[in-house]
Amino acid sequence: MKKQGESVWRPSKELLSECNLTKYASWLKEKGFLKEKISDYEALWQWSVDHPAAFWRSIAVYYGVVDDFDEKKVMSGMEMPGCRWFEGMEVNYGGELFKRGKSDHPAIISMSEKRPLREISWTELGGQVAGLRQFLLDSGVERGDRVVAYIANIEEATASFLACASIGAIWSSCSPDFGVESVLERFQQIEPKVLIATDGYSYNGKDHDRLERVAHIASGLPDLEKVILVPFYNGEKRDHQIENAVWWNDIPVMDEEPQFDLLPFDHPVWVLYSSGTTGAPKAITHSHGGVLMEHLKYIHLQNDVRKGERFFWFSTTGWMMWNFVQAAFLGGASIVLYDGSPAFPDLNAMWKFIQDARINHFGTSAPFLVASMKNELHPERDYELGHLRSIGSTGSPLPPEAFEWVYKKVKKDVWLCSMSGGTDVCTAFVGSTPWKEVHIGDIQCRALGCSLHAYSESGRPVTNEVGEMVITKPMPSMPVFFWNDRENKRYKSSYFEHFPGIWRHGDWVLVRDSGSLVILGRSDATLNRQGVRIGTAEIYRAIDKVSEVRDSLIVNIEMPNGDHYMPLFVVMNDGEELTEELISRIKKTLRSVYSPRHVPDEILECPDLPYTISGKKMEAPVKRILRGEPAEKAVNFGAMRNPDSIDFFVEFAKKTS
Repeated sequence: MKKQGESVWRPSKELLSECNLTKYASWLKEKGFLKEKISDYEALWQWSVDHPAAFWRSIAVYYGVVDDFDEKKVMSGMEMPGCRWFEGMEVNYGGELFKRGKSDHPAIISMSEKRPLREISWTELGGQVAGLRQFLLDSGVERGDRVVAYIANIEEATASFLACASIGAIWSSCSPDFGVESVLERFQQIEPKVLIATDGYSYNGKDHDRLERVAHIASGLPDLEKVILVPFYNGEKRDHQIENAVWWNDIPVMDEEPQFDLLPFDHPVWVLYSSGTTGAPKAITHSHGGVLMEHLKYIHLQNDVRKGERFFWFSTTGWMMWNFVQAAFLGGASIVLYDGSPAFPDLNAMWKFIQDARINHFGTSAPFLVASMKNELHPERDYELGHLRSIGSTGSPLPPEAFEWVYKKVKKDVWLCSMSGGTDVCTAFVGSTPWKEVHIGDIQCRALGCSLHAYSESGRPVTNEVGEMVITKPMPSMPVFFWNDRENKRYKSSYFEHFPGIWRHGDWVLVRDSGSLVILGRSDATLNRQGVRIGTAEIYRAIDKVSEVRDSLIVNIEMPNGDHYMPLFVVMNDGEELTEELISRIKKTLRSVYSPRHVPDEILECPDLPYTISGKKMEAPVKRILRGEPAEKAVNFGAMRNPDSIDFFVEFAKKTS
């Protein structure tokens, strides 16, 4: 058994010589950005954050967004929020996707529980985009208008986004598993003119008709002028009672490539939303130019995506990773889409999909890899995965055991790219680099241009110890604003209150001397035991070793008398019971692996654990319920994947109050 910190992957000589990062570093020296060539990642990262204007100018010039740009105009200063980027530059994010992606390779490889695997050519995609662009223009949609989508993760979603971007309309989407109220509290904030919606979808083998929900959503958006219905439920148009609606199939496809209007660098491209589990979701607005610069950097230099490859991240249209997947076009790759359950008909479904779709870059969640490990899957033995270059993992920290399982059971030379970022910037702050080894339990690096540090409570940078994750200098993909947020009050309170002028992200992080990192869970769900801060991820890593347990959630309740109560809730695997012997073994594991402070006061079995639709474990709302707050105030049920799971905690709170 390998231990935390041991190397499990190192770049080959071929990768080091051919990767995008090496070519970029050579160019920096040739063009005078660097006095000498840098081949050490940490040195390159240090340059990128010490000289942010030079770094971001190099991205714009190297990737041909502009021939050159005055470095003094790259950024207006170091203020956060408020930094203005590339003033005077005009771009179109969608146009860059189309221009850089277009090739003889397929544009999209798509599959769902309802549709078989198919490839969509650039000609087909371009015709759809051009046709929808013209329809939107004819419908009166103008630059700055909002177009929203309640849509499955299918090729029509990508075509719709590109059409909106082409005219400067602002995109926003939710997946069709969102509840009506949850959708409305998002979309009502931005007053859309057009709604695009799938009429249903299938998940885990079960069909879900959504026409009635679409009607309710449409009726709750008073500024709506058009509804476009995508016949995904059974592939056919159906009767409905939705006003001003047209079926997708009735919009003419054009025999030409779409045009993309040039827009100011900071023109809004899309609105994303915070999870909204404890209040109204924040309407996080990003810019065309900001996400273009960030995604050019990350897709090429951190992920090493190349022309003709196939890039897949399991996601829905309600999660920022759907937006990030579109960025793979910037690397000349085909994007791969899947709509449905990753475990239907069983957990092998995704591994078979990787084989059949010939995927080069597979992105997933840490819980999926842990589940594959616990179910003793052996993808390398059962499937042909020779084309698989990288596995990306995000959503929650990846435990060391899952690192080792990937290299034993999936592919011994695959590049495991654990990463962490956020909807807030639609990218990863920390993630992968082809220049460094992968060590068990660690994220490889801080991303170029991201001045990330661990801060102590007093605001002092620390290394080799846990601290608050902060960003000390602006990044172009930071939000341009929150929608309807007067004087940036909510924006400032979300990130800049704890350390004035410094972005506090809300994660615990340990930054090693080597530059690798460990994320230890959300700081707002941190367990504070007798003055010692414990990241929830430490508990979950230990529980992941217990094969009888499928999932777990822990909170620490501060009592009025100064005492603490720390219960651990576990969901058992089928056929397993929470026996006294197992409880004793879990406590012994936590005590021996970490410390007595990590041992919960009580271990309790529950039927299910609450998750947001985007797959985040809801520790903070559970804590609020256990402290006596009514569930309707502690939780936004419409933003949950499994709202019924809260019932257990409500009843538990009544019994223990």
